[in-house]
Amino acid sequence: MSGDPERRPPSDFRPHRVVVLALDGLLPFELGIPHRIFGRPKDALGRHLYEVVTCSVRPPGPVQTDADFAIQVTHGPETLATADTVIVPASYELGPVFDEGVLTEELTAALGHIRPGTRVASICTGVYVLAAAGWLDGRPATTHWSDADRFQRLFPKIKVDADVLFIDDGDLLTSAGVAAGIDLCLHMVRRDHGTAVANEVARRTVVPPHRDGGQAQYIHRPVPDPQQSSTTTARAWALGRLHEPIQLRDMADQEAMSVRTFTRRFREEVGISPGQWLTQQRVERARHLLESTDLSVDQVARDAGFGTAQSMRQHLQAALGVTPTSYRRTFRAGGRAGQEVPSRV
Repeated sequence: MSGDPERRPPSDFRPHRVVVLALDGLLPFELGIPHRIFGRPKDALGRHLYEVVTCSVRPPGPVQTDADFAIQVTHGPETLATADTVIVPASYELGPVFDEGVLTEELTAALGHIRPGTRVASICTGVYVLAAAGWLDGRPATTHWSDADRFQRLFPKIKVDADVLFIDDGDLLTSAGVAAGIDLCLHMVRRDHGTAVANEVARRTVVPPHRDGGQAQYIHRPVPDPQQSSTTTARAWALGRLHEPIQLRDMADQEAMSVRTFTRRFREEVGISPGQWLTQQRVERARHLLESTDLSVDQVARDAGFGTAQSMRQHLQAALGVTPTSYRRTFRAGGRAGQEVPSRV
């Protein structure tokens, strides 16, 4: 995507095309995620920012789902050549792709239509397709936590991280299982058009705009004693004073726990440490202020709890790959040009 839709002649406007590759055995829920998330965003003139189409690896026709029905797909594999972004949802019938880590002739031919530079993403076990194509060698990726070990054994050249909800490695993005596809698609909207647009899509979809932690919080563990306190109160307390210095001891005191017990309980519930969580919240706060206010970078740094502009710059560079000034230039209201801000999660 290039150029600001609001500054270009209407005849020159073209929405970002997302092509979803429907494979036999696909999960209907995951197929619907891209259509729901990318089908909502509009610009100030009411024009859809994305166009979402579905294609098959075969000529138009039925594609069987893992449920008791098939879907009728009206686009063939040549549609992949028109994509700005390709998304591969999970399938339970990947055959040799899943069993041996090799593409079928049909898939090889279909993927050959994808133009160089196209952004490609997978949801859950859709990552097997990207891996079998060799695109993920030497790069980070994730998938459903229950399948991560097997995936790593089958593709030893890939740096598998089973603890995260999704990974953004620039032109290749992968998500964990099922609902993590929502997190990934919201992230791409946020990356393309900023936090405000993504938050509005999340509100309309009735999902959190950003989930804390990673897959660790969803892995089965013995049910805790119902009388044991959670860390919810401490998190709410911290969110109300991100602009202040917050010590781990302060958060533990909110739950009347020792620091050691609080840290363990927090990681069990959220999937990351309290310090990592605080940094995430401060980055999100800084992004919001940079997008929606005229506050100076120094003031944004103080209000987000980073203290200094240099500290905030380091954290935003690590989280988003850009400086605060570059982020604001890209995502200020009226200046969203659909530019992509590299981001790793």
